Amino acid sequence: MNSFILSIALICCGGIAALAVWRQFVFMKIVAVSAISVGCTIGLIDALTKLLHPGTYTLSLNYLRSFSLSFQIDGLSAFFLVAIYAVSLLAAIYSFHYLNNREKALRSAVSYLFFALLIASMALVVTAANMITFMLSWEIMSLSSFFLVMYDHESAENRRAGYLYFVFSHVGAMFILASFGIFYGHTGSFMFSSGSVIPDSAKLTILILSFVGFGSKAGVFPLHIWLPHAHPAAPSHISAVMSGVMIKTGIYGIVRLYASLGLHTPLFGEIVLVAGMVSGILGVVYALGQHDIKRLLAYHSVENIGIILIGIGIGMIGVSFGNPVMAVLGFCGGLLHVLNHSIFKSLLFMGAGVVIQKTGTRTIDMLGGLLKNMKITGVTFLVGSLAISGLPPFNGFVSEFFIYLGGFRGVALDKTAFVLSIMAIVSLAIIGGLALACFTKVVGVVFQGEPRNPGATAVDEKGPTMLAPMLILAGFCFIIGVFPRLFVHMALKAIPVSGLGYGRIPMEPFLNITTNITLAATLFFVILMAALALRLVFYKGKTIGSSGTWGCGFTQPTARMQYTGTSYAASILEFFRPVAPLQEEHPAIRGRFPEKTHYRSHVDDIAERYMVRVVVSPVMWLFDRLRWIQHGDIHLYIGYILLAIVVLLFFV
Repeated sequence: MNSFILSIALICCGGIAALAVWRQFVFMKIVAVSAISVGCTIGLIDALTKLLHPGTYTLSLNYLRSFSLSFQIDGLSAFFLVAIYAVSLLAAIYSFHYLNNREKALRSAVSYLFFALLIASMALVVTAANMITFMLSWEIMSLSSFFLVMYDHESAENRRAGYLYFVFSHVGAMFILASFGIFYGHTGSFMFSSGSVIPDSAKLTILILSFVGFGSKAGVFPLHIWLPHAHPAAPSHISAVMSGVMIKTGIYGIVRLYASLGLHTPLFGEIVLVAGMVSGILGVVYALGQHDIKRLLAYHSVENIGIILIGIGIGMIGVSFGNPVMAVLGFCGGLLHVLNHSIFKSLLFMGAGVVIQKTGTRTIDMLGGLLKNMKITGVTFLVGSLAISGLPPFNGFVSEFFIYLGGFRGVALDKTAFVLSIMAIVSLAIIGGLALACFTKVVGVVFQGEPRNPGATAVDEKGPTMLAPMLILAGFCFIIGVFPRLFVHMALKAIPVSGLGYGRIPMEPFLNITTNITLAATLFFVILMAALALRLVFYKGKTIGSSGTWGCGFTQPTARMQYTGTSYAASILEFFRPVAPLQEEHPAIRGRFPEKTHYRSHVDDIAERYMVRVVVSPVMWLFDRLRWIQHGDIHLYIGYILLAIVVLLFFV
């Protein structure tokens, strides 16, 4: 555990040092990025070593002479640590040129401090061996990410996003605490390893309560409504970390508690599977209706959390029916998608960050033609788009294909499992098709065509520390897709150590099928690139004429006559109108010489429409009523402490 402690210490030192030297802007960034990057590198190497050489590594410290802060790294922890350290390392490098406003030097230094705390707390969450350690780390993670969301706090919209995230984080934490309370009440121990003695009825209650709490952090529908607000508000490298790895701590919590309790009932697996299907489909539907590129990517996080839950749900059902092949395929696909999503979603958020920084807008329909001047950003964003759509030969295909295979294994089980397996397979197909349509819209409107405003015309790609992480992530999208064997085995290492007990299933037949498909797709791309290269050779030195396309009778076509993302997605959204109601504003055109008109549309998130009223508004109302408690009188504060001690004496 020495390397783990060293990595955490270096990361935290990087954040503290940034605050100490904030007046030297460039030096501050060099110090912060260097220390955080070195810490993440050490942690990544250590996590990979522990994952490839499985074992249990423990550390325990006394806290206030009453509690023990216990840490444990096994295969499941090491797998999540790999994703956390890898994405955080690249995000830290990306931030060097992304945070380039000298006027916000102090704010940038503070953001590095909270960024370091976020990375360290995520690592501590997935290594916590008892409830005290877990909740302490969880709260640090929630608070540090809250302050990062509030980076541009001058904006009322960003402040609202931060408050919304804060409310949902702590409502979720209350559900987790409730589940831990029941856990402790039956075991008398804070250790997760003592869960096997709990009665089955209490185990189910614990799992359901914890699923609500962890699902809120993960962005499971309908607990996701903070997510499309928080991701656009945060800086893009923070969005990459929050979407790529922070929300996965919710997935970790679900799998960890499930493995610790050992309750292998079909009911919980069915709950997880249904939640995954609903989150996956509605997440991508709402993404299709977005005009803000970062908000669109945020809804795709909801979609991919749904895909992960489908895989984990299939795995849980396989365990409950004693079907080890189905269990391994489901869990392996779900866990591998945790890693894959952290890669391609971080890539997409970083690409969006470059676009926003260079053009000054997040509105998709205000962009266009960026590929001409932003070739690296455009190509890497295209790779990420193909990967998130689940197309071979990229990494998203591999994990989704394993989940498909697990779903087909469930067809032979009882009626309920049969129906749910068929629904899971159909849901994955729908999600993949809609994701492809959504990213066809984004790539086509943002990078193709002609610029729709002056800000999208004179752009460049200056900032090598932003481009290098994107190239690395795009490379891994391809490497995992074409050579999945090592990465599949990494996911498999996480399954048996977490207590699921199915680590010896032969995976070669499934790996061979997957590899053959990805190699065939790779061959297609090679032939396509060779054809393009031959075209360049044959046309070299020749004059190529060009002229405008037929303008449909218009003699002076403009960029405004291009397809917009709104019009592209309209027919698909019309089909889903019952769950994605469309609000339109379009004044009627009247008279022979009509005045200038406009068109605006907005897709309503049905969960946001009702959850704000049911959860957020009552909580904010209660907090407003309690403002009188914080009045600045130190004597009354001391009185509160004494009152709390007296009340506690009745229970101790």
